Amino acid sequence: MVFKSLIEDIDAVLVRDPAAKSRFDVIFSYPGFHALVFYRLSHRLWGWGARFFARWISHLARWLTGIEIHPGAKIGRRFFIDHGMGVVIGETADIGNDVTIYQGVTLGGTSLHDGKRHPTLGDDVVVGSGAQVLGPLIVGKGARIGANAVVLRDVPEGVTMVGIPARPVQPKPKVVDADKAVPLEFCAYGTQNGDMPDPVARAIDQLCEQVTASQKRIDELELRLAERDAGENAPRIAKN
Repeated sequence: MVFKSLIEDIDAVLVRDPAAKSRFDVIFSYPGFHALVFYRLSHRLWGWGARFFARWISHLARWLTGIEIHPGAKIGRRFFIDHGMGVVIGETADIGNDVTIYQGVTLGGTSLHDGKRHPTLGDDVVVGSGAQVLGPLIVGKGARIGANAVVLRDVPEGVTMVGIPARPVQPKPKVVDADKAVPLEFCAYGTQNGDMPDPVARAIDQLCEQVTASQKRIDELELRLAERDAGENAPRIAKN
């Protein structure tokens, strides 16, 4: 079962990263896969109650790969950490199947109690580089978190979130092909395309449009007032 799971993890890398040329390439050259192997082992030890050894293995993995995954976290099948340096996944994080995250991502907690304090990521989620997903929130199936976004509240299924704090900017992508490990339209770094709108810039554009419309209306009113004044003064000038 463990061997089959690792083969699926390797094949997920081949599907989602065109730079990966073979299984041997993934096994020997991908720190994200190395960290996942260490995690699978440490998580098994954590479940058996050997928590000191589980933590020691996760610490060794962090030293070797730059990726920190708490052995208590729950990670599904075909998980892919691309590049990976600086990734942090907390103790009570729960990650579904076919999830992809990039370098610098934090799935962190915002409280000190012992219960659920880290995010839950649904199936097919993509989290872009540098994104921070904080607290016991839920990221819905197929959602996309853009690079450097800071997510502080639940994310609906299938939407793309960007900004600080993160806001939705796009509707859900195409449906997932059940026979493959990725959506039909895989979104690297959590972006649909190069034209993804910036919510702040969009708000500024809307304000500029309102100012322009208001100025146009003011100009029309001033013109009407000038025409009315000219019409009232015309008889006086003729009489004089």
